Formats: sequence, structure tokens, C-alpha cells
Amino acid sequence: MLLTAVTFIFVLGILIFIHELGHFLLAKRVGIKVERFSLGFPPDIISRKYGDTTYSIGMIPLGGYVKMAAEHPHEEATGAPDEFMSRTVGERAAVIFAGPFMNYVLSIVLLIGIFLFAGRAVFDESRIVVGEVNDGSPAQMADLRVDDVIIAVNGEYVTRFDSLRSRINAVVNSELDLTWLRGQDTIMATLTTAAQEVPNLDGRYDTVGIIGISEKVIGYESYSIGESISQGFVTAHVIVWETVKFIKKLVTGEVSAKLIGGPIFIAQQSGKEVRKGAANLFFFMALLSVNLAVLNVLPIPILDGGHLVFLFMEKIKGSPVSVRARVVAQQIGLFLLLGLILVVTYNDILRWIRGL
Repeated sequence: MLLTAVTFIFVLGILIFIHELGHFLLAKRVGIKVERFSLGFPPDIISRKYGDTTYSIGMIPLGGYVKMAAEHPHEEATGAPDEFMSRTVGERAAVIFAGPFMNYVLSIVLLIGIFLFAGRAVFDESRIVVGEVNDGSPAQMADLRVDDVIIAVNGEYVTRFDSLRSRINAVVNSELDLTWLRGQDTIMATLTTAAQEVPNLDGRYDTVGIIGISEKVIGYESYSIGESISQGFVTAHVIVWETVKFIKKLVTGEVSAKLIGGPIFIAQQSGKEVRKGAANLFFFMALLSVNLAVLNVLPIPILDGGHLVFLFMEKIKGSPVSVRARVVAQQIGLFLLLGLILVVTYNDILRWIRGL
């Protein structure tokens, strides 16, 4: 539990810090006064002022913010050159876009590091070697052991783990015959599969059979620096594309909103990934970082994408969107955001109750 909590704070803290750092650095670069840089939300654990900026760490680690001079609609601008509204549309847009862009860059850096230092896991493609047997699982009760080689399910020969898994998944709380090799011995046993619920695209849950094993990693394929950079960029863009496709399907109703996860899901998954190793945790962070980047550029008021829409409209019409219009739009955006928080929290609680 403690490891999960610490990992959750670490993962979310890094993603939020990098995002807000993007806003902060670009604001400073174009000459905008930054009044506050906060990692987390109030009440503050620590707060210190250096120069014009107050730096703080909040007790609620679910976000952060950079407060720039005369940034909000309700603030009265004086026209000072270091105020947000005094800068050009292009400069303000760059400052807003810098947050999501830094999350995108972080995902690429993490992925390059994974390929460079961890490489790619390699499995035996000619046979199924058992890598792990879960405690109390049907496999353990049948005396299946690490390094055993599974050769058949219900008398049908199998050589790939995916094929084995699909056959086992189809048998729920029922018996199946498993055959494996241990040295020179051929062993056959009858197992009763356990049931596990997995979410489907409709937001419901499918029940599949499991026996509690994983495939053995026989080694790791290392990548050169050039290959790591290439693979990092390609993988990041694949994740971006898959995230965009998922959002599109979510909006059109092709997939259920029940599939969306929130802070509880992130915390649980962070704990699971850190137990698998650093490479798994950093890949999960890269995935989250891309998701954060894509979600933030959606044209929803209160998100970075909403602010970019206002700036685009200002560029077209030649003057800023009225304060009233921006306030109303941000109130609508806040309402939508709160609704989303309720949905993901409800989903997280259901997953937690189901033990997923």
C-alpha cells in the first residue's frame, strides 16, 4: 500500500511538474511575469518566494498550475508589458501549448530511455516456457513450475503463448487438461480454471478463465542509440494516434465511458507496474504523459485547448474574446470537468470493488 502511494505521487508529480514547467519556461522566455508555480493544490505544504514568483507544493497531488500576471478574465489588466494579455497572440499561444508539448517530449524521452537501457523482452517463439506461477493459482495447485514447457491443452498442441491464453480464457470455472514437459518427463494434469473479469469496449465485463501463469522472458534485445531514438519517436506517435482514436470512439459512442480511469486507477496501476520493474513503470508514465498531452489540447474551456481556441478567435476577429464570454465558457468547462471527475471516480470505485 505504501509503495503504491509513493509511486502514485512520484508518477503524477513528474507528469504535472513537466507540464507546468513548459508553461513556466515559455512565459519567462517571452517576458510574462509568473506570480506562482504550484505543484499540487492548496493547502500548501511548503511555499517560498524567489524574485517575482512564489513556488509551492500543495497537499492535494492531483494537479498543478502556473499563475501569470493578469491571466484570468476577472483580473484587471494594467497594460504592463509583463502581463499575459500584453503579449502577442502567438506568444500567448506558445505559452499555453508548451505544457502539453512538454508532456509529449517527456513521453519520447522515457521511451528512448526504455529502448536504450532495457531493450526489448525476448520470448521463446518455438515453445511455451513458464516464467511465473502465481501463489494459490490453479497452476500451482497442479504443480506446474517455472521452466516447465507447456505443449498441449485438452489434447491440442500449442507452441505460442497467445494461443494457449485464448484456449484457457474460453474455459471459465471448468476443467481442462494441460500437458507439459519437465526435463525428460511428460506430465498431464486436470486443472479447474479460475474466473477473472476484464472490461470490454461496451463498458461491461467479460469473464475469462485463467490458471495464473506468465511466459518466461529468455533475454532482452538491446538497441543502439539511433535505433532507440527511432523506436522512441515511432512508439510515442503510435500512442498519440491510438489515444486520438479512443477519444473519437468515446465521443461517437463506439466505446463506453466506463473504460475511462481516474486517480484511483492510476494509483493501482502504478503500484502494479513498479513491482514489474522500472521499465514497466516508465512505459506506463510515457503512456500517461501522451494521454495528458492529447487531453489538454482538446477544445474544451478551462483546458489548454480551450484557451488556444480563444486565442484563435482573437486572431481572427482582431480583438480578445469578451470577458463575459470567457467567464461563461470557463464555467461550462469547469462543469464538464467536474462531471468527468465524477464519472472516472465512479469507474475507479467499481474496478476497485471488482478487484480489477
